[in-house]
Amino acid sequence: MTDIDPKSLIRIAHENGDNSVAQPLDLGARVRELRKARDWTLEQAAQQAGLARSTLSKIENGQMSPTYDALKKLAVGLKISVPQLFTPPSKGQVNGRMAVTRTGEEAEKLTTTYEHALLANALTTKKMLPYRTHVRARKMEDFDGWVRHDGEEFLYVLTGQIRLYTEFYEPVELKRGDSAYYDASMGHNVVSISAEDATLLWVTSLS
Repeated sequence: MTDIDPKSLIRIAHENGDNSVAQPLDLGARVRELRKARDWTLEQAAQQAGLARSTLSKIENGQMSPTYDALKKLAVGLKISVPQLFTPPSKGQVNGRMAVTRTGEEAEKLTTTYEHALLANALTTKKMLPYRTHVRARKMEDFDGWVRHDGEEFLYVLTGQIRLYTEFYEPVELKRGDSAYYDASMGHNVVSISAEDATLLWVTSLS
């Protein structure tokens, strides 16, 4: 297999209607950038792409020009198209981060009032924290004061019925399918008012 000329990939991309592809970049730096955006080590990225760690290291350090077969493996491993290997990301954008959390793989955090299942826990430096929660509390007295923290918060009722208490508003009752968005620095507590523990999807922004 012969080495692939990046300029030919640019031409192919334009011929297929992809006008977002600009001039060729430093491929090694681009691959490293994409790998780090996913919080992958060299070993993890090489495994995803089906390449030897030493091969990926040489590509990132500009010590070898990858074959087209290696480029295809890299693209598949990174879940992007081959031309995107030569396309700069939008300013301030992190490309292609994704985490799948299957049932039973959640990181659990138990308190006296809530039973949290943390989602997308494999990703670091997230901008939001998603988690599923069983609400164990049944009355305000179950809490040791208000819960408050930085950021904003969104909750969606998956099962059961809850009462949302907030520091500056009257309590509001929410049933399955209802949702609320609020400032998390405002004191807030949630209790279940259904026979069973209510279940919520909670998403908290991280400042």
